[in-house]
Amino acid sequence: MTFPIKDILLTPKAMAAVDKAAARSGLDSFALMQRAGQAVAAAALRLFPQATRYVVLCGPGNNGGDGYVAAEALKASGTPVSLFHLADPQLLEGDAASAFELCDVSGEDLLQYRPQAGDLIIDAVFGAGLSRPVPAALAAMIETVKAADIPVIAADLPSGVCGLTGRIMGKAFQAVHTVTFMARKRGHLLMPGRELCGNVEVFDIGIPERLLRAEADLIGENAPAFWLDQLPKPVIETHKFRRGHLVVFSGGATATGAARMSAMAGFRIGAGLVTIASPSEALSVNAASLTAIMLHEIDNAEALTQWLEDKRLTTFVLGPGFGIGEKARAFVGLLRDRNLVLDADGISAFRDQPQTLFDAFSEGETRLVLTPHEGEFARLFPDIAADDNIGKVEKALQAARRSHAVVIYKGADSVIAAPDGRALINGNAPPWLATAGSGDVLAGIVGGLLAQGVPPFEAAAAAVYRHGEAAMRGGEGMTAEDLVAAVRP
Repeated sequence: MTFPIKDILLTPKAMAAVDKAAARSGLDSFALMQRAGQAVAAAALRLFPQATRYVVLCGPGNNGGDGYVAAEALKASGTPVSLFHLADPQLLEGDAASAFELCDVSGEDLLQYRPQAGDLIIDAVFGAGLSRPVPAALAAMIETVKAADIPVIAADLPSGVCGLTGRIMGKAFQAVHTVTFMARKRGHLLMPGRELCGNVEVFDIGIPERLLRAEADLIGENAPAFWLDQLPKPVIETHKFRRGHLVVFSGGATATGAARMSAMAGFRIGAGLVTIASPSEALSVNAASLTAIMLHEIDNAEALTQWLEDKRLTTFVLGPGFGIGEKARAFVGLLRDRNLVLDADGISAFRDQPQTLFDAFSEGETRLVLTPHEGEFARLFPDIAADDNIGKVEKALQAARRSHAVVIYKGADSVIAAPDGRALINGNAPPWLATAGSGDVLAGIVGGLLAQGVPPFEAAAAAVYRHGEAAMRGGEGMTAEDLVAAVRP
């Protein structure tokens, strides 16, 4: 999978390797630092020209070096600058020491900072490589800045945010704008880091693209470039069966709405035929609410076995409103050689015996797509969920490998992971997508794309992205019904 350069996400370790490779290739590493610091200063002047004082906070490493360059650039522009450092700058090494020596702004200890009206903070204390809680002095400073409501521009990443996982390491600044260099890190997209970064600006300081690509892994931001060429193309000579037949299982008479929303989402994303497989007790309820979507009676495993003799039935969604129990497990077992989107109750049905599910889909090509939210993920993968040493991307990848499934680990920062090590972090979901029934709609979109022949990973990634787009069209205050109506093929 070749990533467009703008969608590359590097780990802090990979970015450090890029910096070293740049130096080995003959690039002047201090010149790169100067460009980075000057970019931060330029952002501050551009975004906050009304500031009466630019307050630069510098840390003990290269991020601090960026801060010293920014402070010198701000002073050269004729603006009032105050500088505060976390550690003794005399102990700095390498490029950071050079930046300090060339900075003609006197600094004070971090704890000496006192907020003033009109301040703008430039946070250059810790960058993306932070892996431990911030020191007490910085934690106190963060609280002071927050209480005074002083705006913050962050260099690379807000101090206190882990660049690998997006987690808060004790305390973290809330930035209104973050300037990072060459490529974003996972922490820019993963929550809560994404929220703490504000607007993220990627500034090209002059490192060749080939050096970035040499350190890039299979993790990126979910974008059409990764799956657009896999989506079905409309042609004149086609018919409904060529566009796929999606089946969505319904729950009982009082639990039919979720399946209908999934079915309509699959229909709207382009499936040629969509059928609700309904128990007899819910037939009349479903029939009264369906028009173009078909209805088929399925009460038990025997009836499903007979129906599956029709090989045109390739793709199924099981879970929305279905109920938790042996019936769900039996149906899933019969679908082991078909494409299956397992959602909601379908996932929870295997909470006491997840290996049974994994074994059913362990052979051959990946056919299973799992769509767990946080709680459902913990039911299927309790040990992975409980591991605080790894982030959401690593958890999703481990789950995908174990289950031989594409996993959509849902949330504001949904991660789509495949057993082969590919993963995408989604960033286009608006806050109002967190509404009852939105997961049912997502399951239907995935199913509708799978039915049309889109490979599972691409179907899942495209579905999550299209789900976010539909929510943007639906707007604030939308319901799941509004969301279905906003789905586009």
